[in-house]
Amino acid sequence: MERKNFIKNFAVGGSILLTSPALFTACSKDDDTPDDDFGGGNGIEVELSELDLDAVGNFDYKGNIIIIRNGENSYLALSKVCTHNGCEVSYNHSSGQLPCPCHGSVFSTSGSVINGPAETSLKSYSVKIEGDKLILT
Repeated sequence: MERKNFIKNFAVGGSILLTSPALFTACSKDDDTPDDDFGGGNGIEVELSELDLDAVGNFDYKGNIIIIRNGENSYLALSKVCTHNGCEVSYNHSSGQLPCPCHGSVFSTSGSVINGPAETSLKSYSVKIEGDKLILT
């Protein structure tokens, strides 16, 4: 092998070796699961005072969970991580839907897919009010 070919092959091989870990982990599904390890063993505790949920229709995030105030003393909690590509969903009070800005997926407030490309529902949590805390399970 000529010196020029050896250097060329070495450079290409080194580049592939250096970039392959980033390529193989970029689309990992491990990052798409909600981080719900900030509560106790009996559910996730969220202080209402930490959230901006003053009015019905407001939403806020706690970890990888979106919490929506949908009534006077009523709240919804879902994963904020779109199941298609891991982007962060928001909440549209007027439509009652959770759109994903990346590829157009839309979810209902139960977490089910209304519009793809997502094929899997968002994880849904049951919400119980205890004083000034929400307990998500």
